Amino acid sequence: MKKYLITSPEFYTDRPATFAQKLNEQILKHKPDYILYRDKQTLHYKEMAKVFLDVVSHYKEIKAFLHTDIKLASELNAYGVHLPSTAFDEIQEAKALGLKVIISTHTKKEVLNAQSLGAEYVTYSPIFTTPNKGKPKGTDALKTLLSQTEIKVFALGGIVKQKELDAVEKTGVYGFASIRYFF
Repeated sequence: MKKYLITSPEFYTDRPATFAQKLNEQILKHKPDYILYRDKQTLHYKEMAKVFLDVVSHYKEIKAFLHTDIKLASELNAYGVHLPSTAFDEIQEAKALGLKVIISTHTKKEVLNAQSLGAEYVTYSPIFTTPNKGKPKGTDALKTLLSQTEIKVFALGGIVKQKELDAVEKTGVYGFASIRYFF
């Protein structure tokens, strides 16, 4: 099962050297396959994205994604972009720029839409209870969804300990994504 590490400002920082150090520590500890620089608060996203991509470039096997900003992801040669569930209309633009696309989804209809528009991956959430994210879908719903789609799905939401990880792995999901599990 693939691992998708999502950064968050509460665990990292907007000081470049400290951010790079913390990011390296978590990469070495968890060995993610995919990693997303996600920070909706910083006023220096481009500067920090450069630091992020520089750190990740030392780990050739990790696929680096930037959050939301298609043009910046293309400009900085990121592997791809992670789009919010409100940005299905941007999948084609990202693909035209040569980016791989992960898009956040919360329903089967959104997953099928992402698949039909050519996204390579989706996050599907919340699987387990997550603060302020609505009713959890659970692993049975995830397993049902997987039987009805072909796109690569990352389970997301409330995956913070080994017991949640074990539960989603049993569904046959492509991977899992998390913020808290990785810090």
